[in-house]
Amino acid sequence: MLARMLLAFSFSKGIAMSSSQPGTNAPLEKPADSPRIPSVHLSDPQTLTATPVISIVVPCHNEEANLAALYDRLRAVLDTTALSWEIVCINDGSRDQTLPMLVDLHRRDPRVRVADLSRNFGKEAAMTAGLDMAMGQAVIPLDADLQDPPEIIPALIDKWREGFEVVNALREARDGEGWIKRGTAHLFYRIINHLSDVPIPRDTGDFRLLSKPAIDALRQMPERRRFMKGMFVWVGFRTATITYRRAGRYAGKTSWNYWRLWNFAIEGITSFSQVPLRLASYIGLATAILSILYGAFVMFRTLLVGNPVNGYPSIIVAILFLGGVQLIALGVIGEYIGRIYEETKSRPIYILRRSWPAPER
Repeated sequence: MLARMLLAFSFSKGIAMSSSQPGTNAPLEKPADSPRIPSVHLSDPQTLTATPVISIVVPCHNEEANLAALYDRLRAVLDTTALSWEIVCINDGSRDQTLPMLVDLHRRDPRVRVADLSRNFGKEAAMTAGLDMAMGQAVIPLDADLQDPPEIIPALIDKWREGFEVVNALREARDGEGWIKRGTAHLFYRIINHLSDVPIPRDTGDFRLLSKPAIDALRQMPERRRFMKGMFVWVGFRTATITYRRAGRYAGKTSWNYWRLWNFAIEGITSFSQVPLRLASYIGLATAILSILYGAFVMFRTLLVGNPVNGYPSIIVAILFLGGVQLIALGVIGEYIGRIYEETKSRPIYILRRSWPAPER
């Protein structure tokens, strides 16, 4: 009996002791000397936000002269929004001090994230890399040359808060650009809108706000030859537009000469329109019809008045005309075949050499 009483006492004491161990449902008292969790301030550069609300994507190619002013103006603007933010900078094969300056910015402010591509892949690929890395609920692509003023960003965010999923920024004026560039840009947007099934907003560049659903849709588009201005529109979603005055380049010299702009225009047209192919077919059809009519005219004239020898100039003109039409048609077809060839190789759009901070494994 005494043994049973001792055993029952030990068992009940063991239960009481186990109920006070951590991990059970019994309440635990907070130690008196436990450290207080510091309050988080969005303006603190040492604060790391797992999911920022606003992401600014900045492709950079030889932009060392603009980076300091770009960061200062962006930080001043973004801190006024009372939203968490990040700046995603993509070094696209720069040959100056752009990359060291970006890494230094990251070390001073961890909200600046940096990616270094293995070579110069072009602005569209660099922007794609930034969009892939962006973690915000709203993403704003921005050129590093400060022609698109960061001070417009709060207006974009206000429209987004109203429920719009894409907010375009329309350039009502283009300061610092010559009349040739302004005129060709004006002409390009009008031509592509006549040719494309998807209306491209006129005088609207890459500077705009894209919500997370729009970014997720863009990430599903795998093409290698990318015309981002058209892709931004193709995904759709509720869209609003604000206007602003585009400034001149803050510092440095642009790498976009007229030849590159011409190739970029061809890229945009062939990306979003099949009209050039149809136009080549129509020209060929019209030429064939004219040839048949002219052949009938020659035949009837020969039957009526004979066949006098008229010489060779008209023959040479006809041969050169038909040869030119054929070469133009082959060139148009070649542009589209080249795009097919690039897509079938399925190469990555870009290759990331290194990033700051390093990606989690």
